[in-house]
Amino acid sequence: MSTSPERPGPAPTDADAANDAIRALVDGADEHWPAEEYERLLAEWAAAVG
Repeated sequence: MSTSPERPGPAPTDADAANDAIRALVDGADEHWPAEEYERLLAEWAAAVG
């Protein structure tokens, strides 16, 4: 099992990676909401957890 320096334990799953990307997108959004990218990331997350 691999570990990362900033997150001890098992390597992040695809769902974790998609969740992190969604969080970064939401945190970085200004008055222009990147709807297409958000929807793409949600689909990626749903595929990873489903």
